[in-house]
Amino acid sequence: MLGDDLKSLLETARREIDAADAPALEALRVALLGKSGSVTMLLKSLGGMAPEERKQAGALINEAKAKLSDALAARRAVLDAAALAARLDAERIDVTQPPRPEPLGAIHPLSRTMEEIAAIFGAMGFALKDGPDIESDWNNFSALNIPAHHPARAMMDTFYLTAAENERPAVLRTHTSPVQIRTMLDWARQRAEQPGAAPVRIIVPGRTFRADHDATHSPMFHQSEGLVIGPDITLAHLKGCLIDFLRAFFGVPNLPVRFRASYFPFTEPSMEVDIGWSRKTGEIGAGTDWLEILGAGMVHPNVLANCGIDPRENQGFAFGVGLERITMLKHGINDLRLFYESDVRWLRHYGSSPLAPATLHEGI
Repeated sequence: MLGDDLKSLLETARREIDAADAPALEALRVALLGKSGSVTMLLKSLGGMAPEERKQAGALINEAKAKLSDALAARRAVLDAAALAARLDAERIDVTQPPRPEPLGAIHPLSRTMEEIAAIFGAMGFALKDGPDIESDWNNFSALNIPAHHPARAMMDTFYLTAAENERPAVLRTHTSPVQIRTMLDWARQRAEQPGAAPVRIIVPGRTFRADHDATHSPMFHQSEGLVIGPDITLAHLKGCLIDFLRAFFGVPNLPVRFRASYFPFTEPSMEVDIGWSRKTGEIGAGTDWLEILGAGMVHPNVLANCGIDPRENQGFAFGVGLERITMLKHGINDLRLFYESDVRWLRHYGSSPLAPATLHEGI
């Protein structure tokens, strides 16, 4: 009878399905439910039966087909879960094991220079200041006594931002001097409220931008400027401050330092500062040659007046140094562009240990 045959088929098929692996399970599916499978052939045989018999047989065969499909699907799920578990076990990473040895990271030489400058001037009583990269024309040029015809204001030298009609465009600051202007303006307001306010003594490291790019220039570079304002500040203070800084930074206690007359719109008198070095060997502090290292001078009376400070009562000095320049000299780096190429090998060579913070040399 059809019912007994189907019962026997189901029992045999279930035993084989429960014992089958993935390839055998697929073979069973084809043998049972494929185009020429045993259950499929039974369904095809319905066409030769009487209507009443066909109805009863069709129901039995379809019920058996459904049971076989469920059994095949259940076994497939068991096999898939076992395969996934085996794969996860084989590909598992033991996070309790130590990682593969990797070289320690390093502090970028520019960041290290900033740390050293902060340490040196911090010991002299300077406060660290910063300001925005985007500045007004007034803070960046006019307040600093830079005339309208000065080359630094040319579009070819400075990055200007789009401005509304009849407005002066903002600029990407060409130096960190705008922070000096902001500080002097704040100091003037403070002194108006508290006449005994402490003198200004700040150091301003930060990014600056100029339209220039070659082995010794970059569209983005770094400067550090200093400013001291007070009633009794003289050129002697400037010279002593810079001599101590340069000798501490380059680690040469008797480094020769020369002050040479120059011109800047924002200082009067102005001077270039040179250090002794050997043109032949590049050694700092050796030989009989001189190398220009930074610019400095007494703050121009017009700059003081622009910031609301009476130049008859207070005066001060300012200086600025290119951080890439002194870093290249200190570490023997010959191409400015290497600072920004993100070469890990270069960083490991010139970088500093993150576990060794910048400190002053003994006796400085």
